[in-house]
Amino acid sequence: MKTVQVQYTVKESFVETNKANIAAVMAELRSLGETGVKYAVFLKEDGRTFMHLAATRDEEAGNVIPGLESFKRFREQLQGGAETKPEQQDLALVGSSFDLE
Repeated sequence: MKTVQVQYTVKESFVETNKANIAAVMAELRSLGETGVKYAVFLKEDGRTFMHLAATRDEEAGNVIPGLESFKRFREQLQGGAETKPEQQDLALVGSSFDLE
């Protein structure tokens, strides 16, 4: 399993567009059924900083999100709306109250 965190801040004028783009990604991902991907996005207190957490079962599952058409549009539009460049960190699971696999 691989877990990744990505965080970035968007321009105030782009917040609602980014939320809509994220909703489209989530809808497309849910429509696929079980893919081995657990994916959630959070908005920090400042109302402009987004934190994405993605846990993937294996390498094949790791290709699901980048392959989504909605995710490709999300990334493309984020380039113009981001105030800070997305920073990615790989995370090591220490424990969980639920199954991730």
